Amino acid sequence: MGLGKAGFDAARRLRDWGADVTAWDDCADARDRAAAEGLTLRDPAEGLDADALLLSPGIPHTHPVPHAAAQAARAAGVPILCDVEFLFRAVRASGSEARFVGVTGTNGKSTVTALIHHILTTAGRVSEVGGNLGPPALGLNMLWHEGIYTLEMSSYMLERLARMRFNTGVMLNLSPDHLDRHGSMAGYVAAKANIFARQVAGDTAVVGMDDEASAAMAQGRAGFVRRISATTRQPGGVWCDDGVLRDEEGAFCDLREARALPGAHNAQNAAAAAAACLALDVPRAAIAAGVLSYPGLPHRLERVAEFGGVAWINDSKATNADSAARALASYDRVAWIVGGIAKDGGIESLAPWLGRVAKAYLIGRDAPLLAATLARHGVPHAVVGDLASAIAAAHAEAAAPVVLLSPACASWDQFPGFDARGDAFRAQVLALAGGAR
Repeated sequence: MGLGKAGFDAARRLRDWGADVTAWDDCADARDRAAAEGLTLRDPAEGLDADALLLSPGIPHTHPVPHAAAQAARAAGVPILCDVEFLFRAVRASGSEARFVGVTGTNGKSTVTALIHHILTTAGRVSEVGGNLGPPALGLNMLWHEGIYTLEMSSYMLERLARMRFNTGVMLNLSPDHLDRHGSMAGYVAAKANIFARQVAGDTAVVGMDDEASAAMAQGRAGFVRRISATTRQPGGVWCDDGVLRDEEGAFCDLREARALPGAHNAQNAAAAAAACLALDVPRAAIAAGVLSYPGLPHRLERVAEFGGVAWINDSKATNADSAARALASYDRVAWIVGGIAKDGGIESLAPWLGRVAKAYLIGRDAPLLAATLARHGVPHAVVGDLASAIAAAHAEAAAPVVLLSPACASWDQFPGFDARGDAFRAQVLALAGGAR
């Protein structure tokens, strides 16, 4: 159910593996595409006779209102699963002992997933990367014993696992997010905790210790626990000390030399990736080389251009205030492009970092709401409406040495996703940079 890219790839792959697949999407265009591929179409809401329902992550099965397909599955006693579950079962059914690494957390999971994969590939290991980041799980190649799957796992995916077991599970941090989908913070935390479900002795749990909710998950784990921190020594774990990534055996590298990993939050991200790779028997020197050569992700503190003495940073993936806080904390003085569809609480929680904002340029639906918060804190700001206007104003005024797009909001009012928002920022800034030369 749900024939976006992940659902469409899943339906075709399962069919090619010999499963009897029926598919559906509430969108007629998606159904037409599926019919053209020869997939059998039937609405599961009309009754379900199946071994499982693969429900796309964005479709709710409990909160805020369960989709009719989910209700039909429950009535029929059919388990509701995600595509990662099917990849795991297929790999194990093939006889492969390939290892699975799962990465989750409210913020940083895309960076850590990509960084682990980068370290593995630069170390010469066989690795596939995907899940919530990049290729969907059932679009990945099958790997044999030596292979490693590194998968970004959202809370939406984690709550739809049944047998899936991660040899290495990574929990980065937790702050309120997607509460409408999980019913409460307790529901959200419970979904995230599934990253460690079914682990056994010999498995590894990498646990962020910089917030209480994550740190609590270090207790009662079946496997080995590696604690990580951006700032504080962790016996048996990995941490950052005055800019140096280290564990009890010594230093890995100086993170100030890792251009794509600025800020304290990336110190925790690097610690998490190093801890996971230690669990995968990657040599220390290879971990250090991978961290220092990591090129960064699009839309996550991506340095787009520098001209006229101003650096332009694309952090469009910051769709909530907690994520934007990490970006603001990475620079001393910024011109800040912010706005879109605000999450609960808006940007009030960013008060400790607002002193770094020389001027804010507000875009999107909830710009007036955000403007009121900035006014209360005495932050210079202007409601400019859209991204192009924000870029033009920031360029004309040159209020700070860094222009930071870190919206702290969802993008759906003006863009189909954060990636489209970031792509638009990059294209417009590069055009501006070309004209400035």
